[in-house]
Amino acid sequence: MAEVMTKTMARNVFYGGSLFFIVIFLIMSFQSVRYIVNESTDAATLTDSVARGKRVWEENACINCHTLMGEGAYFAPELVNVMTRWGVQDDPEGAFETLDGWIKDQPSGDEGRRQMPYFELTEEQTRDLANFFLWINTIDTQGWPPNDAG
Repeated sequence: MAEVMTKTMARNVFYGGSLFFIVIFLIMSFQSVRYIVNESTDAATLTDSVARGKRVWEENACINCHTLMGEGAYFAPELVNVMTRWGVQDDPEGAFETLDGWIKDQPSGDEGRRQMPYFELTEEQTRDLANFFLWINTIDTQGWPPNDAG
């Protein structure tokens, strides 16, 4: 005959199960933070220019149209690997010149195409933004988001 579960037994199962899953959650959280800090982010190359470039990105609300690592709006292209797509990932001066030319050419005036507004960035702001894009290009995103757009 099957044994009936008492209130004490049910409470012990609940507390034991809860404790088990809390421990699993904490272990997974610790592992995720350790991976992000130690392996996926190249903190050693995080310069003041990169930090200023991130501020340019934020102050101009670029995320309202673009995405970084899949986060943001999907109106305009993903930018985490834009420097690789432009072929300037190993050339800071080329990255600056390409980005500067792109920004100065906006809006392009192409009929029927989404238009990026013109941002009046200083040379230093554009250089910092290019350095930010070069830096995020080095983050190991494990292939996310899938992006082959040119």
